[in-house]
Amino acid sequence: MTLVQTLAGKQIVIAVTGSIAAVETIKLIHALRRRGATVQPVMSAAAAGIIHPDALTYASGRETIQRISGMVEHVQYCGDEGTADLLLIAPCTANTLGKIAAGIDDTTVTTFATTAIGSKKPVLIVPAMHHSMYRHSAVVENIARLLVWGLGFAEPRLEEGKAKIADTEEIVLRCERAILPQALKGLRVLITSGPCREPVDDVRVLTTRSSGRMGRALALQAYRLGADVTVVHRDTFPCVNNVHIETAGEMRTAVHDCFSGTGADIYISAAAISDFAPRTIEGKIPSGKKTHIDLEPLPKLLDEVAGKYSAKIIAFKLGRDQVQKARDMIAQGKIAMMLVNEPETMGSGEGEYTLLTQGDAVTLGGTKDEIADAVWKNYCTTIRSL
Repeated sequence: MTLVQTLAGKQIVIAVTGSIAAVETIKLIHALRRRGATVQPVMSAAAAGIIHPDALTYASGRETIQRISGMVEHVQYCGDEGTADLLLIAPCTANTLGKIAAGIDDTTVTTFATTAIGSKKPVLIVPAMHHSMYRHSAVVENIARLLVWGLGFAEPRLEEGKAKIADTEEIVLRCERAILPQALKGLRVLITSGPCREPVDDVRVLTTRSSGRMGRALALQAYRLGADVTVVHRDTFPCVNNVHIETAGEMRTAVHDCFSGTGADIYISAAAISDFAPRTIEGKIPSGKKTHIDLEPLPKLLDEVAGKYSAKIIAFKLGRDQVQKARDMIAQGKIAMMLVNEPETMGSGEGEYTLLTQGDAVTLGGTKDEIADAVWKNYCTTIRSL
């Protein structure tokens, strides 16, 4: 599946230090290049003792920089007129963190860092070390200092007594957010995503075929564009605030709690919220027994949000016969944007949607990532300014 080339035309310098997590950089370089980035590797002598420079050269297609030569590579890429869009230090050891915070540049990596910080280029640090080192007071203070300077961090995964390098997907997302125009900066986006599960008995549930892929794509694209994103769902997405629920009732409560708490500027109803809930039968319905299940209608969360809050709403409707109803809801001012699709798109990685706003209808097709990209572009050009 072809990924949206979010980093096309962008150049990222990846600076590798002497952590065992350096072995993960091959995968990271490939992931950045799949998004369209040009990746220039730089490594310290300690890093070269863990992973061979040729491996980074092969992965990136560019010669790995191991020393500063008469070509002043640090200035060429990260100086005032440098060509790099981002300096990514991954992995970053406690030693390198301390040197950067103290303005010391006695390795190739720290010289690149000093140059990038001085020229105000975006810098993203991805720490990796033993957990005891990560808890050291000096390391904590150094991170706090670098945050004040405006550097970005991808927090490590704290597992097995180690502060392990962040997942590749999260690092790429943070790179995208650091580089891309922040069209949604300052906006709070609240999304409901995926299926709900209504209990039938102690072991069975009533649900839908929804996979949550559309909600995920919209959430991650909003994050890339600078939004503060909260997702109410059963899953866990990287880089966003995840509010976990199971049933439609729990989703309804969580959405109202979010509006009452942090609030939201944009509400996206991308979940397949249950329209009915069965009257739960205690215990387990015996196998092979004919059973009657009573279904009770549930409140329409979309109507409640539209009637109570001032957020701009993006919603979905299933079935092409719903286009006129969608137009009516937009005309009434309840909904800013509506996407209408056929049932076969539910659970699929791609599909076709009719996007409706106050203007003309637009047909969108492709992967869910491509659809999400088109939705946010349309929002920024036709709705945000209203």
